[in-house]
Amino acid sequence: MTKSELREIVRSNLNKITTGVNSLLHGDDLGRVREILERLGRNQRLPHWFRQLSESGTLPNLDGKTIGSVIEMLFVSVVEKDIFCEYEIEPLRINPASGVDIPDLDLGVKSPSENFCTSEPFFSPYERLIGSEYDIVVLLTDYQTAKQEPPLKLQIIKSKYLNKTQVADLGLCTIARNLREWLLSESEPWAKKVFRFLAYINQQDWQAKHLLKLVEVLADQESIVERIQDARNNYHKQNELRVRANKEPLPEEVIHDIEQILTIRPIRLGVIDVADNWVVNIHKDAARTPTENEWNRLVSGPLDGEIGMSFALQWRYNFGHVFR
Repeated sequence: MTKSELREIVRSNLNKITTGVNSLLHGDDLGRVREILERLGRNQRLPHWFRQLSESGTLPNLDGKTIGSVIEMLFVSVVEKDIFCEYEIEPLRINPASGVDIPDLDLGVKSPSENFCTSEPFFSPYERLIGSEYDIVVLLTDYQTAKQEPPLKLQIIKSKYLNKTQVADLGLCTIARNLREWLLSESEPWAKKVFRFLAYINQQDWQAKHLLKLVEVLADQESIVERIQDARNNYHKQNELRVRANKEPLPEEVIHDIEQILTIRPIRLGVIDVADNWVVNIHKDAARTPTENEWNRLVSGPLDGEIGMSFALQWRYNFGHVFR
C-alpha cells in the first residue's frame, strides 16, 4: 500500500486511535504493546516511564517535549496493533530527525496542551501560506491541567487530522486567497510582493499590522483611504497611552510611510510598495522571493490554512482555531 493510502486509513480511524491511546495512558493492558514500545525505545529498550504507567496509569513528572515523545510512541503502537494489523505493513519508525515524525507514513504527530501551541522547525517563510511538506495528526492533551495535580494522569481531549496545505496560517491564507485572482490579473510582480509580505509579516509590529489591514482591502481604493485614517487615529492613541505608561512612543516615520501612500497613484501600488519596503527594511537580505516550486503552489494551491503561525527562529504553531 502507498503512504497516501495508509494515511487515509489513519485519518478514517482517528477516533478509534485516540481512544486506544487514551486507554494506554490509563495503563490499561499496556503489556499488549510492550514489544512495539521496546522496539521504538532508545537502544531498543522499554521507555523509562513504561513501568509506572503500566502499574498505576500515571507518568513521571515529564516536560512538554518528553510528553510529545510519549504520545508519538503510543500513537504508533495503537496504529500498528489495532489499525494496520490486517495489512502486511513493515514496522513503523519514529524519526523526527528525518523532518517528519513517522517517515514510513510521511505523517507528523503534534501534541499541544490547552495553550494550543507547539514549536516546530523553520524551513521557509512561505510555509505560512502553502503549508507543510507533510500531513499531521494533532492530539490535544490536558497536560497543563494534569501536571498541577501529580502524579501525572494524561489524556487526549481532542484530535484532528490536517492535510499538509492546512498546516498554514488561517488569517494570512484567507487574505491571500481573496486577493490572488485579482492580483494575478493585475500584475504578477504585484502578486509576488504581496505574497512575500504575507509570508514575512510580524503582526506584533505596529506598522506591519496596519499595512496588513491595507493589503486586506487592496482592490478597494475607498477602503484603503479609510484604513489609512484609522491607522493615523490609532497612531496618536497608542502614543498617548505610551506616554502615560512612560514608554517610548512610536516613531513618526511609521505613520509617515503609511500616509505617503495617499500621494501615490494608483493608491494600491503605494500600499504594495510600502509593504514591500517594510519586508526589506526588517529582514534585509533574508527576505527572498518565492522559489519556482513555492510560486507554483502559491498560484495553484488551495491556500486553506487552518492554524496560527508566528514567525521566529522556529515556527510557533497555534491550533486554537482548529479546536475552538
